[in-house]
Amino acid sequence: MSDEKKEWIPQDTEEKVVDGPESGAPGSGGGGKSRFFLVLSAILGLLLAGVVAFYNVPAFHVLLHPHAGGDNAAMTADKYTCGMHPFILSDKPGNCPICGMPLTKIEGSAAPGGTAGATSAPAGQPSGGERKILFYRHPMNPQVTSQTPSKDEMGMDFVPVYEDKAKGGGGDNLPAGYAAVSVGMERVQLAGIRSVAAVRETISHPVRAVGIVVPDETRVRRVQAKIDGWIEKLHTNFTGQLVTKGQPLLEIYSPDLVASQREYLLSKAGVDRMKESPYEDAREMSSGLAQAARTRLKLFDVPESFIAELERTGKVRRTVTLNAPVSGYVTGKEIFEGTRVMPGMDLLTVTDLSRVWIDADLYEYEAQSVRVGQAALLDTVADPGTKRKGRVAFIYPTFSPETRTLKVRFEFPNPGLRLKPQMYANVSLDLHSVTGVVVPDSALIETGVRVIAFVDAGDGSFEPREVKVGVRGNGKAQILSGVKEGEKVVVGANFLLDSESKLRAALTKMTGGASAPSPPQPQSTPQSQSPPQPQPQGQGGHAGHGGGQ
Repeated sequence: MSDEKKEWIPQDTEEKVVDGPESGAPGSGGGGKSRFFLVLSAILGLLLAGVVAFYNVPAFHVLLHPHAGGDNAAMTADKYTCGMHPFILSDKPGNCPICGMPLTKIEGSAAPGGTAGATSAPAGQPSGGERKILFYRHPMNPQVTSQTPSKDEMGMDFVPVYEDKAKGGGGDNLPAGYAAVSVGMERVQLAGIRSVAAVRETISHPVRAVGIVVPDETRVRRVQAKIDGWIEKLHTNFTGQLVTKGQPLLEIYSPDLVASQREYLLSKAGVDRMKESPYEDAREMSSGLAQAARTRLKLFDVPESFIAELERTGKVRRTVTLNAPVSGYVTGKEIFEGTRVMPGMDLLTVTDLSRVWIDADLYEYEAQSVRVGQAALLDTVADPGTKRKGRVAFIYPTFSPETRTLKVRFEFPNPGLRLKPQMYANVSLDLHSVTGVVVPDSALIETGVRVIAFVDAGDGSFEPREVKVGVRGNGKAQILSGVKEGEKVVVGANFLLDSESKLRAALTKMTGGASAPSPPQPQSTPQSQSPPQPQPQGQGGHAGHGGGQ
């Protein structure tokens, strides 16, 4: 007992003797664990208190994490935003949570002595111009508004709503459903936005159609029989043979022609005998009979040379030679040697192909502008690179019910017979040749009921305008109204501006700017009409910080 130190601890029912060194002394295992748990509990308590203060004490939250426009705005190094969604703001680089595009730095966000996030005037406003602010809205809840600058429960500034934005997106001249877009010069290059100036020049609407070569109907001649007879000999004996005017075609035997020759010779001899007659009436009668016999031969298509030979020789010939009435190609042959012919029967068809027609079909909107006499150009696959000039010869009076097209006839010269009947040919002609303000076709956005073009206002700002389009052709369009000469229009990546403009206009409408001519009144409680009070601490939805209900 003398070597050990004993400690008696009074208990209700039993005694406990603790042997060994004093409790909590160095080297004591139980005392070390107790002290460790006490320190760990203190650290966890401090962390929990810090988290609670971060989300529920605005002053502490702003101190650790300053926001744009707050008291510590001057301490913020840079601000970043999305080029397509400028309402997205961030203190550090990253990607847009909506479209995934990289955030870009706001120029002048940390300028000394300036306000963080300062930007240039939006599109549609002159630089340095005053913009009227209608009201201010909550950055996270557009339904909460204020007539004076305010801050939300997290210290963020209310967003101003300008008068030009409340009128449908940026000005009185903007089309409904569109807003002006300001993306900055850096983002213009990144998005590939290109602009060209509207110029004044002459533009025409070209029409191109496929036609078929057909013979000129006014140059087709049929050789027919006017008497009964038989074909004794054919000088032109196959289809496609080229003949010239006056060239012998065939020899025909006809009893009527033989009788007519004899009649003419007898009447001519009577004229010679009546020359010495003292009776003038007799002389005139014999002369009239001779002239009638000669005319009858001519009406039977007997050539003048044959009649002259008959008068010179005074001998009746058994066959009569018929000559070609025109020059051309034999495109039809219905007879052979020995064929009996009757009056009205087709013998040969001779077609002059030195000038041909092109029958082409034009659509309704094209045919209304075609006029007789307009110049046209022709090219064929069989003769590439060769352009022939012609004109519109005739416009058919009716449309085709099957194809809903109008047939137009063109007339072209055909030297060397390069254009052959039934050949396909491409015909082009210029319609509506006018002079006016012209822009590229790629600058126009067709919406179905109207045409929109974006005008470059400079400094990365773009203004949508509704335009009226006139003549189109060769990748260009005439602008009747909406764009003036010298103004720049967007021709590249304008579909991005179109979607962003519509999105901004929709957001403006959601805030009540497009539906109410006057600014919305601030929300208030039934007991008071004062501006809205901040929400209770810990209940505000602040994106990016985990705060929520």
